Amino acid sequence: MSSKDMSFRDMSPWDMIHRLALTASLAVITSVISTTAASATLQVGNGAEPGTLDPQKVSGNWETRITRSLFDRLINYAPDGSLEPGLAERWEVSEDGMRYTFHLREAHWSDGEPITADDAVFALRRVLDPATANHNANLYYPIVGAREINAGKAGGESLGVTALDDHTLEIRLVEPTAWFVQALAMSEAAPLPEHLLSSGTDWTRPGVMVSSGPFVLTDWRPQDHIDVARNPHYYAVDEVALDGITFHAIEDPASALNRFRAGDLDISYSGVPSARFDWVQQQLPASLQVGPLLGSYFYMINLREGTPLADARVREALNLALRREVITDQLLGIGQTPSWWYVPRAVSDAPDSRLAFADWPMEQRLARAEQLLDEAGYGPEHPLQLSLAYNTLDDHRKIAVAIAAMWKPLGIELELINREAAVHYATVRQADFELARYGLIATVDDAYDFLNAYASGGSAARSTGFHDEEYDDLVRRSSAELDPQRRRQLVGSAEQRLLDANVLLPIYDYVSVHLVAPHVRGWQSTPLDVHPLRYVSLKTQNDTSQ
Repeated sequence: MSSKDMSFRDMSPWDMIHRLALTASLAVITSVISTTAASATLQVGNGAEPGTLDPQKVSGNWETRITRSLFDRLINYAPDGSLEPGLAERWEVSEDGMRYTFHLREAHWSDGEPITADDAVFALRRVLDPATANHNANLYYPIVGAREINAGKAGGESLGVTALDDHTLEIRLVEPTAWFVQALAMSEAAPLPEHLLSSGTDWTRPGVMVSSGPFVLTDWRPQDHIDVARNPHYYAVDEVALDGITFHAIEDPASALNRFRAGDLDISYSGVPSARFDWVQQQLPASLQVGPLLGSYFYMINLREGTPLADARVREALNLALRREVITDQLLGIGQTPSWWYVPRAVSDAPDSRLAFADWPMEQRLARAEQLLDEAGYGPEHPLQLSLAYNTLDDHRKIAVAIAAMWKPLGIELELINREAAVHYATVRQADFELARYGLIATVDDAYDFLNAYASGGSAARSTGFHDEEYDDLVRRSSAELDPQRRRQLVGSAEQRLLDANVLLPIYDYVSVHLVAPHVRGWQSTPLDVHPLRYVSLKTQNDTSQ
């Protein structure tokens, strides 16, 4: 009989005393560890349930907040939003701006395997593989061969990315690209563990996934929470203050606010209900974090032939009849800017493009909208029936209901379709919609991040069916232009072409609204809304520092 099978009846008195003492000691140790872990575990209200934790298949900021903690990039973001070395401790750029050389530091995956330049090559090939369906893949088109690979016209081995040795990576570009280093700081650009993914296993599960970042995945309870713990193999593990993080799936801002007030959350990324914003300003001023955000809230339009929205007159009428100020000032009221453009004004050196009728009085806009719909064969006597899909959130619902009311006098009957976030975005990617609520939050501080979404191969272009070769050319030329003044002109021309065609319904520019408890240290508001949690700590009762 082995010791683990021994019952108390088979033990000698001394064995029994020893076993009881050991059990009591383990209970005490476990209690101490649990208490310590609880005090150094960050509780985060993270918004929607993630659809995946594969960094190359995520599509929302609620997902990348987790993957950024699990996977380090060659280049990372510092707490203030500036770029800093990540897995690459340094890099050089050739004089012509077309060759980047990265020198990787000594680092290991969480299973102890070394992280090499080959892992970076593998990841960049994979992000461009059409089978991956990465929604930001076109941000890597500046790399030699990338566009052809993503279009399925070439194999990954033709990509201009080479491991010169285990710790030296070379990336060759087709043309100079001012924002390229920012693309390498994105979640989907992180090197991936080729030794694990090549096995074909379901690699994103707890206990299977290996990480390069400050934390490792330990638990995933769907629709509830995700736990990560400090990665002992992380190259800068001594600089990580937190023992772990729990990301709670709380999409409803009111529920998140209640849990934050109860002390269940240290950070809430779910925003604040517009109806409670004034109360939060008065009652939780030290916790309320509001700042500019590089994000655009708009409705996508499916432009494919065979639907009423393929008619440019109908699209223009919808845009004309939108009362944006009613939504931002009366319905929401937390500082959003009514948007007559697509690229948010908070983007560095944003163009000044606008919808042509932005300055028209409402009476003139409505008269023009009625005329256009009449020409297209619609009106109160011949209603235009459309559907609008949006993801579950009370403010999204309120906006959709308000817009339906704005359009109804014109003879537009709007069916509202509400879906959970992961399902909603999957449906958008499959182009199974007429109108769809969308929020694009920038991954790089550059207009290109927005404009490129509507270029051929971009996520918005794939979802909406938009294709315009002249627009594509303007976007490509703006990316390659290094002179700031000429580049801004090209960017403005590209955006104006989108707006003149009414291929989307811009509604407002985002602001970031988060709740951060005063005892959270190392968190800063940034326009990109990126907050590296490796720098965050929790103030303890004995901590008297300011």
